[in-house]
Amino acid sequence: MKKPFFLIIPVLLIAVCSCDKPNQNKPLTEENTPAIPVNTSAEPSKDEMVKRGKYLVAVIGCGDCHTPKKMTDQGPVPDMDRFLSGYDASQPLGNFDKNITKTGQWVVFNGQLTAAAGPWGVSFAANLTPDATGLGNWKLENFKKAIREGKYKGMDNTRPLLPPMPWQNFANLEDADLEAMFAYLQSITPIKNLVPNAMPPS
Repeated sequence: MKKPFFLIIPVLLIAVCSCDKPNQNKPLTEENTPAIPVNTSAEPSKDEMVKRGKYLVAVIGCGDCHTPKKMTDQGPVPDMDRFLSGYDASQPLGNFDKNITKTGQWVVFNGQLTAAAGPWGVSFAANLTPDATGLGNWKLENFKKAIREGKYKGMDNTRPLLPPMPWQNFANLEDADLEAMFAYLQSITPIKNLVPNAMPPS
């Protein structure tokens, strides 16, 4: 008696699958070790790095302190004509009660939020544009050292970055993030503005 054709097909499939199935008890060798997937993705393009850097600079809030402000009915807003150019050296600092800042109980900001006074003295937000008065002469290594080690101008044997720069919060940024941020900062409009040196406590 002949077996129905539809019963023969499953038997053949089981036999074929059994032949293809590797012996699970067989020790791994170079010949039968599964290949490790290799990441073949290309390095990000310059445009992609700049775009990523722009995003990081925005969400980290670099412009909060490094961009001068314009006063409006809603309070100070960033002056995009001077984007990331730091404390405006052409404007006088103005007077404030230094006795308040000496106590350590108060920190005083100027109206543009680009200068801060406290027990450390007075600090000024740096020019982050690619002008020679800003980051124009910096190398990537300087930028990394400034962010990761809190070194002024990203150089050894210089003073630490002063408050309110929260470099300690950014010290663990990955290389790719710092490289993207630096690429973006080197791509923006250069603005000539020589920010004054920090003032020690008096």
